[in-house]
Amino acid sequence: MSAPAPSTSISAAPRILIAGAGPAAQALVSQLERARFSGTITLLSNRDDAPEELLELAALPKVSVRFGQPASFIDPDNRRVTTADGMEFSYDQLVIATGSAPVASPVEGANRCLSYSTIDDASRIGEAVKEITRELGRRPLGILVGTGAAAGQAEAVLRARGVRPIRTTVRPASVVASISGLAASGIVFEDGSSMNGDLVVLAEERVPRDGLAASAGLRTAPNGGIVISQDFRTSVPGVWAIGDAAVFDGVRLGLLVAAASAAGACATQLMTAASAGQQVQEAA
Repeated sequence: MSAPAPSTSISAAPRILIAGAGPAAQALVSQLERARFSGTITLLSNRDDAPEELLELAALPKVSVRFGQPASFIDPDNRRVTTADGMEFSYDQLVIATGSAPVASPVEGANRCLSYSTIDDASRIGEAVKEITRELGRRPLGILVGTGAAAGQAEAVLRARGVRPIRTTVRPASVVASISGLAASGIVFEDGSSMNGDLVVLAEERVPRDGLAASAGLRTAPNGGIVISQDFRTSVPGVWAIGDAAVFDGVRLGLLVAAASAAGACATQLMTAASAGQQVQEAA
């Protein structure tokens, strides 16, 4: 009798699916690539356009970016996600990175001022302050608009960079353009009164986009956000959350840790989970 032929079965490469394509998702893909993740990574973006940063990721081996294909439904039992156009994607590990949204509509002229919504905004504000300080030749006077944790962090950032912040909790009707063109210099309220300075920072309230997660039965926080543990796991096996969509200990993740740091830690956990899942497949 001839000896049986050796088995040639090969276990499928692990699949990571990311719902969202913002800064947190991009940082996660970069970290997984740096760690030489051996499986495939698919990003589902709600953007129809193709910004340069996403095109760079799409050019990476084993990375696929689906533009204009936001996730609309999660089937955690079968580990499958359906997009708004009806496309279906299976996954071994799913990461929700849908971000957050402002509570109120934008203030008129808001594009002319600085904004603070996550820790990652601190470095951008710091660079702007350097430029304004250099232009003025003195310590700048800053107008800070907002309440809550984001505004508190923004105030600390401004003080640490030499800005004299004047904080208001009253929402302005519009932002006044700066003569130098470097940044907005003041705000105008509904009653016609105004506040003037050298720069304006908006640190208004935001809410995590957690509708996708809630519809799939994931645990969400009373004030919004996908509840995660320290290792970024949600309440449903195989589903993780990162970025401003996630909440840890009642606080938006973006206010607790920088996107790159969170992505690095999450990537490590995903690699471990993917490896464990592949070992189970090989043993089956």
